[in-house]
Amino acid sequence: MITALAWILGAYLLGSIPTGLLLGKLYGIDVRKEGSGNIGATNLYRTMGRKVGIITLIGDCLKGLLPVLLAWQLGMGEPLQAWIGLAAFCGHVFSIFLLFKGGKGVATALGVYLALAPLAVLAALGVFILLVAIWRYISLGSIAAAAAMPLIIWFSPHSQELLIATAVISAIVIIKHHANISRLVAGTESKFKA
Repeated sequence: MITALAWILGAYLLGSIPTGLLLGKLYGIDVRKEGSGNIGATNLYRTMGRKVGIITLIGDCLKGLLPVLLAWQLGMGEPLQAWIGLAAFCGHVFSIFLLFKGGKGVATALGVYLALAPLAVLAALGVFILLVAIWRYISLGSIAAAAAMPLIIWFSPHSQELLIATAVISAIVIIKHHANISRLVAGTESKFKA
């Protein structure tokens, strides 16, 4: 039990490292005061360029992927891996280093799912790519993919813990996109430009 709690705490602390904010600081920019004010990859892509956006995406993804993969390598079961992944995700969204504020969690959730349910990621990625290709809204693709994940997991052979963790992650991602949802409804959301 103590080992499990230590892993969960460690994953949360790793997830709490604000990749985008740190990268912005390297360039002398506080990304919280630029663009949408979000510390995630999409805002960095728009405000600082493709290279920094991609590095942020990879860094945020690794925060979810690495602790779960390491737990798997050490023989921990899927239920504990799911809680470790959820902790890493919550670290990114509610970072202790940012007074429990953070990003929207899409890239960190992607990392968690790449480790826990890679086939489910392919299905959710298909939803994301299709919607972004048609309407050019990253937020719409992210929201739809997040909403699809619990359904995809429901129909695949996974533990109840993973289903619960996925439902929580999905709900948080959608809630964190509330401003995007309002802009989508109003027709003022920014479209993706390659």
